[in-house]
Amino acid sequence: MADPTDPAAHTHGGSRRAGHRHLRPMAAAFVLVLGFMVVEIAAGLWTRSLALLADAGHMATDAIGLGMALAAVVAADRAEVRDHRTYGLYRLEILAALANAVLLLAVGGFVLVEAVDRARSPGTLLAGPMLLVAAAGLVVNLVAWRLLRRGAAESLNARGAYLEVMADLIGSVGAIAAGALQLAGWSRADAVIGGAIGVFILPRALRLAGAALRILLQAAPEHVDLAVVRAQLEAVPGVVDVHDLHVWTLTSEMDVATVHLVTRQGTDPHPVLDAARDLLRDAHGIAHATLQVEPDTHEGCAEISW
Repeated sequence: MADPTDPAAHTHGGSRRAGHRHLRPMAAAFVLVLGFMVVEIAAGLWTRSLALLADAGHMATDAIGLGMALAAVVAADRAEVRDHRTYGLYRLEILAALANAVLLLAVGGFVLVEAVDRARSPGTLLAGPMLLVAAAGLVVNLVAWRLLRRGAAESLNARGAYLEVMADLIGSVGAIAAGALQLAGWSRADAVIGGAIGVFILPRALRLAGAALRILLQAAPEHVDLAVVRAQLEAVPGVVDVHDLHVWTLTSEMDVATVHLVTRQGTDPHPVLDAARDLLRDAHGIAHATLQVEPDTHEGCAEISW
């Protein structure tokens, strides 16, 4: 068995994630969204537009989500690893993403209920001011979308905020269409399009919640095929068996693995560790792995029941 004190027995994917790369664009997007959310709520109440209120509600979850994302990234980036938190606070990002998804689901449900009520009894709207505010919202969302686009490819939380802003873009377009149709004389346009915005919110919220839950349940990352990983590890020279293979995601950009590699008696463990480490990192993007090498005469690991 490899010496656990041997540095070759462990690989680590860098000391810290570069989460601070996303702080400035996320902070700028947060200020934009929060500021215009207040404007849109006030305008929605004034004009009695459900489409504007739906978009404002969505912007509220954007603002909350961005705020949680900022707090989570800062906390995770600065947190020290302590005896009772051996992985630091990296999971805060995933918890924030899940909370964001729950908020989106609540907003989407409220909008749908309100849309049904207003479709039955449409009221009088101030369609002109509504149209102007919706157009301004489109500009704000375009700027926020641009700010968050790069980070969305690297962080689950940034991706959640990015998806929300992208949905807001469509919500703003819908609000503009509702205002134009109201001006054209269709009295139920605001209720119908407001409801459509609510429908649009729900599947995106469910996908974000699913991605967060997948990580919290420590399922293998979707891009990692465990059968392929096992076969490739078994093909490493000197390895005769692979067991206790576990791969999971700690947080965005941090996939983790543990595995036991059984080798022929007398096999030098160092080349085996190096080859397995390079394989996991280069072929599967798993830069943090704990590898245990056991000779084929070793007994006991098969007794593990879970």
